[in-house]
Amino acid sequence: MKESLARRDFNIAGPCMAGEHYMLEPLRSVGHDLLNCINAKKYFIVHAPLQSGVTTLLQNFVEKLNAAGNFYAFYCSLEVLDAFDEPEKSIPAIINTVKYAIESYKLPGGFAENADFGDFANALKRSLAAYCKTLGKPLVIFFDDIGCLPARTLTVFLRQLRSGYISRDKSPFVHSIALAGLQNPRGYTDRVHSAGELYGGASPFNIFGETVSLKNFIKTEIASLYSQHTVDTGQVFLPQLVDYVFEQTQGHPWLVNAIARECVEKIARKNYSVPITPIYAEQAIQNITVDRRTHIGCVMGKLREARVRKIIEPLILGADIERGSDDYLYAKDLGLIKEAGGKTEAANPIYAELIIRALSGSFNLQPAGQAQVNRMKGQRPGLS
Repeated sequence: MKESLARRDFNIAGPCMAGEHYMLEPLRSVGHDLLNCINAKKYFIVHAPLQSGVTTLLQNFVEKLNAAGNFYAFYCSLEVLDAFDEPEKSIPAIINTVKYAIESYKLPGGFAENADFGDFANALKRSLAAYCKTLGKPLVIFFDDIGCLPARTLTVFLRQLRSGYISRDKSPFVHSIALAGLQNPRGYTDRVHSAGELYGGASPFNIFGETVSLKNFIKTEIASLYSQHTVDTGQVFLPQLVDYVFEQTQGHPWLVNAIARECVEKIARKNYSVPITPIYAEQAIQNITVDRRTHIGCVMGKLREARVRKIIEPLILGADIERGSDDYLYAKDLGLIKEAGGKTEAANPIYAELIIRALSGSFNLQPAGQAQVNRMKGQRPGLS
């Protein structure tokens, strides 16, 4: 057993960091699309289902943009803004959040030094415009967790970005902006329209004309991720294990990492001489779903939402589903369902089990039967 193994692990909490976590190249599938949008000065959407690696992707991309030297770029999460429903409070909070992000990336100072927070309907636009005038390079911003903004706040926020965008030929403004979240533009547009009677005018979302969607791991990428652990420790993930994990997760990044982590740390107990087999993964899936680890708890919470239940109940019962409805597209955006072979089904077998449990009201599996325990012991040498 190698002693150098504790340096990296399979990450299930927050963004992946090189040197700390096993990880694939974050930009492997969408980096080209992101760069094309930025070079074209576009304002666009980055869509990612629940916990599929968007923060890792965006932070990595920002680092590469700043290192290349053609742009100033920063990542800014709006997650903490979910408690601010009144724009007169939320817009100053957003400005302060942006200011902190600029400082954390060590970009030039001076943002919002003379901001008039009383004029909340223009304060963000004016602060960004004044800041861009002082910069020697175009500015690129990645706003994450856009879905956390309440409808009224989202509307005022977007209207200021739109106002700056359409006047860029007369006054400097942000070169390119990405809004990242769980939904495609349609979902955000619906929320903006729900607050439209308060502010009137055209949809502020019509400047966001492109969508970049994250993709799940393919089977060879799962094998590549797991092989990093093998290189570090000598512990082997059998090919059948990779096949099984892909079948059960359909490549969802959090699930792929969580199963490996559970197998290595809890079931094999860091005995790196033991090969990881499909039996381990089977038990790992049971463990993480029974314990409702972070992602599983999030999925279960979404399954309890009335608009999601309107889709998954007929899905399980075999009844007709209104494809194209707002609720259907919302469940699809979340990554809970997918379309395959002309049919709608759960996004993966793990989610299918969670859906059945959510509908039945039973959120805990029964402990494994003795026969299964004996069978697993027999195939896990070194464990008691």
